[in-house]
This record gives sequence, C-alpha cells and structure tokens, in this order.
Amino acid sequence: MAALPERGAPGLVDLHNITAGQLDGILEEEIIVWRERMNWDFRPSAELVRRFVRMHSLSGFALIAGDRVAGYSYFVCEENKGLIGDLFVTRSLATIENEHLLLGATLEILAGTPFVHRVECQLMMLTSSLQRILPLPHQVTIHKRKFMTLDAAGIAALGPGKGAGRVRFEMWTEGCQDDASRLIARAYSGHIDAQINDQYRTPAGARRFLGNIIQYPGCGSFFAPASVIALDPRGGGLIGVCLSSLVSPEVGHITQVCVDPSVRGAGAGYELLRQSLLALARHGCGAVSLTVTAANTAAVDLYDRMGFHTTREFGAYVWEGL
Repeated sequence: MAALPERGAPGLVDLHNITAGQLDGILEEEIIVWRERMNWDFRPSAELVRRFVRMHSLSGFALIAGDRVAGYSYFVCEENKGLIGDLFVTRSLATIENEHLLLGATLEILAGTPFVHRVECQLMMLTSSLQRILPLPHQVTIHKRKFMTLDAAGIAALGPGKGAGRVRFEMWTEGCQDDASRLIARAYSGHIDAQINDQYRTPAGARRFLGNIIQYPGCGSFFAPASVIALDPRGGGLIGVCLSSLVSPEVGHITQVCVDPSVRGAGAGYELLRQSLLALARHGCGAVSLTVTAANTAAVDLYDRMGFHTTREFGAYVWEGL
C-alpha cells in the first residue's frame, strides 16, 4: 500500500509513507471536532501523532481522497494485544464505508501479527459506533460507554458524604503508583471494565495503565492537585483513588476512580470524587467530564446523583481470538 491510490474512490496508504505535513489538515480538523463535540483540547494528542510520524515510527493507514489525506488510523502492539489509538475521517467523507476501510485494514494487520490475539479500542469519533456492522463481526464484543459532563456551578452544592469521617484522604503523590496498581487489580477483579481493558486484571497491567494516563495526553494532561487517595485510618493502606486530568485549560476530566472491594458502599468513592471535583473547580475549571461503561450501573447511578449528564455515547470494542 505504498503507492498513492488512483483518483476516484478513497484509498489507503501506509502511514510510514506519509509526512507530518500531509497530516496537518486532517489533524487540524480533528482538533476542531474534539473541541466542538467534547470541549476537549486535542492539540497535545495531535502533536504526539505528528512527532511519531516524523520519526516514521507510527503504524497505521492514511485515507487518501484525491490529493489530500482525508482520514487516518494508527495502532500499537503491546504484548499479546493490539490497541487502535485513533481513527478519524474528515466530516465531508465520514461515512461508515470509509471508516470501515481504515478499521478493516488496521485489523487485518493486527490479526496477521503472530503474537496478537486481542485488539482493544475506544473510538470516540466513529460514526454510529453502537449500531454499525464492524469488521470481523463474529469476534468482536461491543460495550456501550457514556461520556458524562458536570457543570462546575453544581460542585459547591455537593455536601460531604458518609465516607468523609470514616477514611483518611490525602493528595496523590508519585510514590502511590505501586499501591494504586494493586488496588486497581483488586477493584476490577470480575468487573465489566476488566473485559474492556485487560490491564485492569493484574497489578503489572494496572501499573502500565497508570503510567499511560500520567505520562501521555490521551486522557488529558494529568493533574496531581485534583487527584486524591483514600487511606484506611486503622492501618494506613490505600483503599481508594481518584485521578484527574485537564483536557483543556478550563475543563477537567476524571480518568480513574475506584475503591477497594472491602469498603464498597461506605461512601469512599463519592467523597474521593467530590474532593477531586472541588479541586478542579478551585483551579478554575468550568466543567468536568468522565467516561463510564453503561453496564456499570452503580457508577452511573452515582454520577447521576452528583449531577453528571450523558452528552455522548460510544462503543468500546474488543476483538478476541485473532
């Protein structure tokens, strides 16, 4: 797929044969779309794409229409799975057929990679993401996810929860990562989200997950001043965590919230989230967002009670047995 396609129907070119300059137009449009649809500053992620393309180290495809790049997708491989990091097509050509072309080619490469047996992705901009027919339809599981937002004006009205006096809360520090990794593995044991992201299943995987959200801009820029931990007042062990990021200068995002199974129902999750929200509001955020799996009804109910509203639904896809 090295040569440019014939004029007419859009075709694919390997990303290794595309320059960062050729991607400028589609990346600038994607920045606008993320801002319009999700109030999210996509510029740091776009710059990361440009950097890896300049290094010829980003695997994926560009959709070519005429003489311009009209879309792209990229992927990475991690141990025995593939991760599709992004897929975006210009609005004038954002049809299921064109998106399917990119997605199918990406999956074909991953399915042909000897050590890859699983592919995960959450593609926020995919057209009709919950209704469409996907490539390799007999091997994919679709999980509905919700993008929820809260106006910061409602944060001050959130009173302390019952967990406020039962556990000790402190600010996140870098030294918490190992304990938090073990906590995440315990919290997500048998949980629906461990089916979506297999990093939740082990402390080592959770450690990689934490490293990704702290170091890379995919979930915004990690914001330690609004990231909170909960400690057992008896032994001091970590029993809860709420991590936050900034997805634009004026919008916060909750990247992770979980509590140890031994304290579920004690109000620690509510209080962790409330304290993170208060810190984001003090920083000047006018809104806060988060994502949640629709089947995680306990979490959805909590966010509803705290004033979050669903503004977008999208699919989390998992292909197994490739």
